[in-house]
Amino acid sequence: MGRGQAPAARLIIVPRQLWILTDAVVEIEAAQTWYEAQRPGLGDEFLGAIESAVESLLAFPEACPVDYRDARRCLVERFPYCLYYRVESDGVVVVALLHAARDPARKRRRLRG
Repeated sequence: MGRGQAPAARLIIVPRQLWILTDAVVEIEAAQTWYEAQRPGLGDEFLGAIESAVESLLAFPEACPVDYRDARRCLVERFPYCLYYRVESDGVVVVALLHAARDPARKRRRLRG
């Protein structure tokens, strides 16, 4: 390394814990059941989209915007849902899965807890 040169940047991956609150699990399961009733296999596709969203927010937790207080909103690809989560010092807490077209006042009530 010569004078005035910065050291090469290195990617450091920090493993993060994931917690999903019980209410969020119930919401995910209800949406998966609904999609499966619409078309066999669609519920599994929905769960795959949820898994992709979770992997993304674990890899880059601050990439999604803060939407309400300290809860961030991660859009679910292909489905009209948002995962709401909080970034903690040692991991990520998924607090809710909400339909993107639901009443904003209902969203605020769900995210207060």
